[in-house]
Amino acid sequence: MEFGDQEVDQVTSDDVLRFLNRFTEGNKPYTKRIRYSHICSYFNFIRNNLDHSFINPCDSPMIRKIYRQRVASKWEIIEKETVDEIIFRTTKTRNRLMLELMARGGMRIGEVLKLRLRDLQDRKLILQEPKSGREHEIVFIPQKVADRLREYALEVCKNPDDRIFPISYEGARVIVAKAGKLVGIRLRPHDLRRHSATYASRSGVPIEIVSKVILRHANLSTTQRYLGTISDVEAIRWIENIYC
Repeated sequence: MEFGDQEVDQVTSDDVLRFLNRFTEGNKPYTKRIRYSHICSYFNFIRNNLDHSFINPCDSPMIRKIYRQRVASKWEIIEKETVDEIIFRTTKTRNRLMLELMARGGMRIGEVLKLRLRDLQDRKLILQEPKSGREHEIVFIPQKVADRLREYALEVCKNPDDRIFPISYEGARVIVAKAGKLVGIRLRPHDLRRHSATYASRSGVPIEIVSKVILRHANLSTTQRYLGTISDVEAIRWIENIYC
């Protein structure tokens, strides 16, 4: 047992930091913060219930800085009308399809770039070796997008294993940024994926479908961060829409 031969008030911040570094090696930042929170809560319990003069070794500025809670990023929610205009004003077939797959299918830019001809199954796209670590995942897209995607793929691909969009990640980011400039906004690939989730949620799609089907998240808390916050103006508008 760690520190089992020490009195609790002899445990130092350096001891805790060494333990956390060893115990959380290879873990994701979120998991590391959870482990830190558990240990910090334990020492807080001792201080609050057993010894009010006890100093929590987790209160070290260095440890708090390393394991502090990440501040959630804030982003502008792009309205459907703006996304529609971006897509309609993008005239090159390849670029438009890439934008639609992100905005209508909730796909990550990396997933779009990895698509191959053999991955197309009408309105279903099979993602090989997805980010989740699963063997594969399925993306559902509107029929009109599926029809145009297949038509384009058959034109540019000679073999089933050929990539439909054989460009670099940076090249794809440039395409998205230029599409945003058409309507005067700064646009990033993930903004379109977030839009797909937000629009679906506001259209009445159950959060479980948004999370598990559109975004393919492992848990709902990740999806809720994607949906962002609602301003007072937006809240009033939606209330009026419901009860008009």
